[in-house]
Amino acid sequence: MDRAVKIVLFSVIFLASQINCQEAILRISNENTERDYCIVHNHSWTPLSETLDAALQYPLVNLTSTVLCNTSGVNPDLVNGKAVVVMRGDCDFSQKARVAQSLNATALLIASNKALTTPTANDSEYAKVHIPLALMRYRDFLEAQQVFGDGMQAKLYAPPNSKIDASIAVMLLIAIVTIALGGYWSGTCERDRLNGVSGGGGESKADSGELFLYSPLKVVFFVALMCGMLVLMYFFYNVLVYVIIVIFCLASASALFSCFDAVLDLVGCGTGSFSIRNHNFSVRSIILAAVCITIAVVWGVYRNEDRWIWILQDLLGVAFCLNFMKTISLSNFKICVILLSLLLLYDVFFVFITPFFTKNGVSIMVQVALGPDASGEKLPVVMRVPRFSAWAQNLCMMQFSILGYGDIIVPGLLVAYCSRFDVWINSRRKVYFVSCCIAYFLGMILTFAVMLLSGMGQPALLYLVPFTLITCAVVAACRGEMRQFWAGTTYEVLDSSREPLLPEGRTDYSVKGEKC
Repeated sequence: MDRAVKIVLFSVIFLASQINCQEAILRISNENTERDYCIVHNHSWTPLSETLDAALQYPLVNLTSTVLCNTSGVNPDLVNGKAVVVMRGDCDFSQKARVAQSLNATALLIASNKALTTPTANDSEYAKVHIPLALMRYRDFLEAQQVFGDGMQAKLYAPPNSKIDASIAVMLLIAIVTIALGGYWSGTCERDRLNGVSGGGGESKADSGELFLYSPLKVVFFVALMCGMLVLMYFFYNVLVYVIIVIFCLASASALFSCFDAVLDLVGCGTGSFSIRNHNFSVRSIILAAVCITIAVVWGVYRNEDRWIWILQDLLGVAFCLNFMKTISLSNFKICVILLSLLLLYDVFFVFITPFFTKNGVSIMVQVALGPDASGEKLPVVMRVPRFSAWAQNLCMMQFSILGYGDIIVPGLLVAYCSRFDVWINSRRKVYFVSCCIAYFLGMILTFAVMLLSGMGQPALLYLVPFTLITCAVVAACRGEMRQFWAGTTYEVLDSSREPLLPEGRTDYSVKGEKC
């Protein structure tokens, strides 16, 4: 899992279409039924009505036996005053449109067996076309023929794509709930660890193999390794993407097991066991392992089924982030500042600076996150929520609001440290943990606001890191605990009773300066 973490710890929030074209809707109907299909058009060339009511209705004629590069073999009376469907190929779009116009067709639909692309032409050709022109999938037209037969009626319209979508609120909820649960879990494990140590020589329940980052040099090496992995993914994406998919399945299944196991412990579910050849096996663990592995395998098999698989990906992603926040611990605020600051620079560089070095002018971060081919394999390193208002775009390909795991994990490590520090100082109000969660929420709000105003994806850590670090520093300064907060685990537990060491001059465990 550690290797997977090194690969996936990059962040990008990107709320935009994954198809670089202008999607619209083809409504085909007869007297009994109607159905919508995806079409792609060029609004600057052939604008369409924005609403179904305003769209004109045309009888639809099947001419897919021809590519319509000339008028030979076409009966003008069959085409006159109707929308026609022809095959793509042999000549450019403008020539097909001019031939259709010469036959008095009212609209032209070009059926394509290839990926849908925005129909374009030379500048001199645009003014010569006066009828609506769009591309549609050939398989969609074959389906329409089976459903409607003869007598099809067609309407073409392009509903506007709203920038503000309810998926943003869902994504924000996923992020803040994951951050809060991960921080709370880390603090609970820390309390259990301290209680387990103070209970005597027995095995501690909280002995969960936590890994501490305590050396600035190791943090620098960690970030440098991430940079190298991201560059390797950019150049060898088609090979490494499958390696990452396998690693993600293994790591997320293990993380999901840990999360479910912790929930069952919390509700007090029994842990019955049986023995085989003097080896004890937990019934609960076997059932949980089977369920988690099944979920990961189902995701791996159906990972490209956009209509529903995003639910499993988000479930596995939340479990991955929670388990990471619980397992990887930053030992003090100094390490938090170094790590988050370096990752902020990393995020900004790969989002804003790398477009100046790439051939297509797109940042390395975005290309790796979304994949070089919109229809190909994508890295499972983002939370995805469908855009509810993008009806036309979803007909062509599901449109998603996405949030990189790094935008949850990186600030989450600071939230987890704050939660553990609250345990060390016995803060009943969890002042550091709550303050850091609020700062993360406000940083996310600002990130989404800037993204919507600018119309482009934003490196979320640019806003999340300053919000969270400054908030934590201000709280520590107000409470007079900056030295202890900065030093971290060196201040944790010193006396034989394993009680938290209090700041100099304090004789009780009440939280100093709660009014701050």
